[in-house]
Amino acid sequence: MTTLSVRGRLTTAAFALFDERGYEHSTVDDIAERAGVGRTTFFRAFPSKDDVILPDHDVVLGAVKARLAASTRETALVAVSEAARLVLLHYLNEGDLARSRYKLTSSVPALRHREAASVQQYQRVFREFIHGWMGGGPETGLNAELMATSVVTAHNYVLRRWLRGLTEHPEAEFDVAMAQVIELFAQVKPDHSGQGQASLVIVRTTRQLDSVLPALRKILE
Repeated sequence: MTTLSVRGRLTTAAFALFDERGYEHSTVDDIAERAGVGRTTFFRAFPSKDDVILPDHDVVLGAVKARLAASTRETALVAVSEAARLVLLHYLNEGDLARSRYKLTSSVPALRHREAASVQQYQRVFREFIHGWMGGGPETGLNAELMATSVVTAHNYVLRRWLRGLTEHPEAEFDVAMAQVIELFAQVKPDHSGQGQASLVIVRTTRQLDSVLPALRKILE
């Protein structure tokens, strides 16, 4: 039995119990018993009951970091969009598990705070990457913060619509949302001369991502 299969069984068991009994009335022993493993095995897989809620957070965060790290100066904005898309696709692939988590975090304050902390981790990764792309100077910090916040907000907006059953085409909506975010910040000129100078021009757009990408290449020339 692999570690991954154990984590999967524990996660499935935990969410089933949370749905049946409620989060507060489901213990680690209950989860382990439902999954057919011992208490010790549970703690080898997860530090606590709370950690079952976001079992793949570190893996997905690692994938986001890897995608950003693989980009070049010219492809940085494309990488930001694709990295955020990785997170969305993970939730979509979870299906009912993601919807169960949404219901839980909406009703249990402790879990809501934990999820908020995970969102802040994603935002920090995007902010640090974007800040470096913009030049890394103190005068680009605000722009980097604004863009990172916009990326996470666009992602969460589309994700919540899908979780609430308000859209059947979340990927298409995400592409439109990210195209708007990218064009908001596409004319931030990254400075790598050590001076850290950058300018920000804010515009509105309803264009698809494919129509925005050529403009990104031009402004980075």
